[in-house]
Amino acid sequence: MRLPKITSLYGRIFAIFWFTMFLVILAVLALPHLDPRKSRDISPPHYDRMLKIRDQIEQNFAFAPDLTQVLNRLEGWSRRGPNDNKLRLFISDLDGNVITTDRRPDFSYKALRNFVTSIDNPQEPQQKLYGKTLISGPLPVRLAKHDYFLYIGARWSEPPHFLLQLFDHPFRLLLAVMLVSTPLLLWLAWALSQPARRLERAAQRVAQGVFEIDPALEKGTSEFRQAGASFNQMVEAVNLMISRQQRLLSDISHELRSPLTRLRMAQALAKRKLGESTDLTRIDTEAQRLEQMIGKLLELSSVQVDSHLNREIQPLSSLFDGLLADSQFEAEQVGKTLLMSEVPHRMIHCHPQLLMSALENIIRNAIHYGKKQVLFSLTVHSDMLSIRVEDDGDGVPDDEFDSIFRPFYRVSTARDRHSGGAGLGLAIAENAIRQHNGTIKAARSSLGGLLVEVTLPLQKAP
Repeated sequence: MRLPKITSLYGRIFAIFWFTMFLVILAVLALPHLDPRKSRDISPPHYDRMLKIRDQIEQNFAFAPDLTQVLNRLEGWSRRGPNDNKLRLFISDLDGNVITTDRRPDFSYKALRNFVTSIDNPQEPQQKLYGKTLISGPLPVRLAKHDYFLYIGARWSEPPHFLLQLFDHPFRLLLAVMLVSTPLLLWLAWALSQPARRLERAAQRVAQGVFEIDPALEKGTSEFRQAGASFNQMVEAVNLMISRQQRLLSDISHELRSPLTRLRMAQALAKRKLGESTDLTRIDTEAQRLEQMIGKLLELSSVQVDSHLNREIQPLSSLFDGLLADSQFEAEQVGKTLLMSEVPHRMIHCHPQLLMSALENIIRNAIHYGKKQVLFSLTVHSDMLSIRVEDDGDGVPDDEFDSIFRPFYRVSTARDRHSGGAGLGLAIAENAIRQHNGTIKAARSSLGGLLVEVTLPLQKAP
């Protein structure tokens, strides 16, 4: 197993995990030292205060004849501190035996005995909390011409109650440590998820037909940088493949026109020499249809070339206003009515020419096969645009709804070769809609003819 590098995802997870564990362990080890119920060194201000009290006691009892008199006076003696706390004064001999005249010692005396036995070095005064009494000492003091140790007890009001509750309940202490470490863990999760989210957004853009290279993908840990670089290379390869395929289609369509033109010229010369004949007429008809197909293929290829790269954010009104105006004019010229709904005020990311060519084919198809009426409606559901085009023509059989979007497919009823068209209009539309990450489907219209419904994603509303 290799040692992890900090620039790698593996190494970063390892480092942040152990850094978090180090902070948690450090907190667990440090917090008990804040517990005043454990012996610890006396703070300098408090120690200076104790020395002043010791010096004052030695002055007041310098001429006391014996220790008993001193103890009786100490037990009835009190002193007001800066926090208005009453002080308790205790004496022990050099062997650590507490000296008192009280036959029934209170809690403070019991705590003092426990504190005295816990002192390892009398030359290093300590302090410890017992209940609400903080005992400090020992300090060497000379009373009645003998050496003793002085201990001072003071009422304790710190630390806050919740801290003591943490010390007394390990589960609460663990919960507090978990809460403190949560921001670090959240930061770790965020730092690790950001490159993955960038990669996810890039994949969503590709799914919507936007083949753009994102330099931000090549940032972060080495694993994500490598994945991002591979993703960008894949996008470049897809762009190149699509462009080559579309240009090949365009070149083939152009090349087909040359022999077709020569074929029609030969047919015209033969007709001039031989006169009218059924065979020559048939040749001319099929040549015209072939020219129409090649024209549609050229239209499809010219619009598709680099269409996946040339995308714009356009308002729906700029796309549909002109298209609907032209479609209404065409419908009026053939004595039909085109009913339209209002265009929503939303934005769409698209290739305008390709998308409008697709919708134009759908509307023209409805106008051509409709009898009197064509209905065009636009509705928005969340961030999706629904486009419905209906006609009152003869329609198509229900089992052929999916087939009409195949290139050169001709239905078995009214929509045959004699009605015109090359069978490429709906195929072009389906291809363009799919490039915009949309869907297209056919169904029977309530008007009696064909219903074509298109769904396209819109820009998210602000």
